[in-house]
Amino acid sequence: MRIVKTEDYASLQDVKKLLVRPHLDEVEVSPGAASRTKAIFGEPLTPEQSVDRILADIKSQGDAGLLRYIQLIDGVDLKPQELLAGPEEMEAAVGQVSEEFLTSLKTAVDNVRAFHERQRENSWFTTDEHGVILGQRVIAMDRVGVYVPGGNAPLISTVVMSAVPALTAGVKEIWMATPLRSGALDPHLLAAAHYCGVTGILKAGGAHAIGAMAFGTATVPAVDKIVGPGNLFVTLAKKRVFGRVGIESLAGPSEVLILADEHASPRYIAADLLSQAEHDWEAASCLITTSEALAKQVEEQLQEQVQTLTTKDVAEVSLDRWGLLVVAENMDEAVELTNIFAAEHLELHVSDPWQIVGRIRHAGAVFMGGLSSEPLGDYVAGPNHILPTNGTARFSSPLMTNDFVKKSSLLWYTKDGLAEAGPHAVRLAQLEGLDAHARAVQFRLDDMDSGEREQ
Repeated sequence: MRIVKTEDYASLQDVKKLLVRPHLDEVEVSPGAASRTKAIFGEPLTPEQSVDRILADIKSQGDAGLLRYIQLIDGVDLKPQELLAGPEEMEAAVGQVSEEFLTSLKTAVDNVRAFHERQRENSWFTTDEHGVILGQRVIAMDRVGVYVPGGNAPLISTVVMSAVPALTAGVKEIWMATPLRSGALDPHLLAAAHYCGVTGILKAGGAHAIGAMAFGTATVPAVDKIVGPGNLFVTLAKKRVFGRVGIESLAGPSEVLILADEHASPRYIAADLLSQAEHDWEAASCLITTSEALAKQVEEQLQEQVQTLTTKDVAEVSLDRWGLLVVAENMDEAVELTNIFAAEHLELHVSDPWQIVGRIRHAGAVFMGGLSSEPLGDYVAGPNHILPTNGTARFSSPLMTNDFVKKSSLLWYTKDGLAEAGPHAVRLAQLEGLDAHARAVQFRLDDMDSGEREQ
């Protein structure tokens, strides 16, 4: 993990370049992934070409194409009637897990639901002196899909973070897609789906699962929106189907940025950096501090703590590729660089984080103080952990309840209201050269003047 000083760079943007990731369409795949792609398709395809091929096959072949890719990519042979897991299977799994797990799961679900309940918006209406009624209706989506990656362990937290906001918003059907692991769905995932109100589970992962939820098949219902994190192929597939369905974001690898002063705990900081580094080889972990001594202590702690991790091999590669310890000249510069990075997770390990947080403009989630460890947000705190990555916190937000509703404007005009607004609409339409627009309003104005009005 590198230690760099901002004083050695011409600008803070040059420091940011040390953690610049390639655009989604420019990501290079590993030789192993390239070899597997060639084995599947019989020719060397780029990730974009692979995803386009898969989506085209799912769209044209439906269940047949989906089952073929589940066999080729997920390594499982299924029959059409085995594609989905229903409520009975989810409910049965509750009896297969420990009471301790259920207690922790319910705590997470309750906290996430309580937080997202506060995000709900109500419909509203206004009336003016002419009796004109304008308003906005907030309507939950009918059916959404949530994607839960396979990974090396059941990602319970992703089920909670993606399904509970949809349930809170009032979505009628929540369909989950996740690949089988060792030929089965983990009972912890099934139990989590049960408590989060999931309607059914598609036993598939990858771009083919995204395609099935977007296009629909004879077995898999088409959804209105797809949310949830995934690998490069999943993310590319979400990008390709956007427009047919909604998506929440194009998420990249996870990242954490810690802003610290000289009073922070190097032990805590190292532990939190490693909690991101162990996600995968592409995860980014960065410290910005005004103390060179702290940076060196954190480096020592990282070397010590990583040795005892079961995920050591992943964490070491991640730190080597995307780890960075930055020493800023002062706190003003540190805050400016923090805003330039626009991190997914931001931790403020400073003496008074409340004095700093008002100056933070770009971050997916902000963890205040040394006790507010990022993994608390991953599991039980309540705010969503599906967050904008790779600098997109500059213009996007965490997954929230409002991601699962749409809004309709409502307009009701009276005679007095039309008499007041109509001439302005006619004039603007004429200036735009849209005669039919102007005429549609003018007809009504003329009829009112003559005492006639068509229904």
